[in-house]
Amino acid sequence: MFEKQRKLMVEAQIKARGVKDKKVLKDFLKVPRHEFVPKELQDEAYNDCPLPIGNGQTISQPYIVALMTEALNLNKKDKVLEVGTGSGYQTAILAELAKKVYTIELYKELSERAENILKKSNYKNIHFIVGDGKKGFEKESPYDKIIITAAAKTLPESLLKQLKVEGIMVLPLGGGFVQHLLKITKLSKDKYKKEKLEDVLFVPLV
Repeated sequence: MFEKQRKLMVEAQIKARGVKDKKVLKDFLKVPRHEFVPKELQDEAYNDCPLPIGNGQTISQPYIVALMTEALNLNKKDKVLEVGTGSGYQTAILAELAKKVYTIELYKELSERAENILKKSNYKNIHFIVGDGKKGFEKESPYDKIIITAAAKTLPESLLKQLKVEGIMVLPLGGGFVQHLLKITKLSKDKYKKEKLEDVLFVPLV
């Protein structure tokens, strides 16, 4: 039923805006986005916009999810930390491309809902944590890649410490209506390379 809409989303919203990674495009065609939004919004799941999922949180615009995923440069050896499970849609995309995904969510209700959806889809490489995402999940650190799906006002030092040298972190940074999507590459213990990818608007990291 939604296959045509999913194909159109990938062609018009993602590929047309410059996302080129074939593995990323393939997984956006595969993962059923409509299953991650509330039932009453399923007809809008493939629209070019974020949608509410409860607890004041949103599922991000498809293009932004794709842009952040491509920037991570994922491979099948990667261990990834996702801060902000939310709907679980980004989690599913990460799980398709990486070896292991540790995903942390402050709201228990959202975490449990995402876990139920993802387990029905037979993902075996996702570990769910309910807790404060700003603290990360030190027990399994260091991570090859870290993705933060809510806007931090300042660079979260505790998360940077949990990133491997040569690892990549992608996050929206800033407050209010001035936010930038950044790709941060860890060059050494205390040195980082920052690249601005896009101006964005995310819910704040809580």
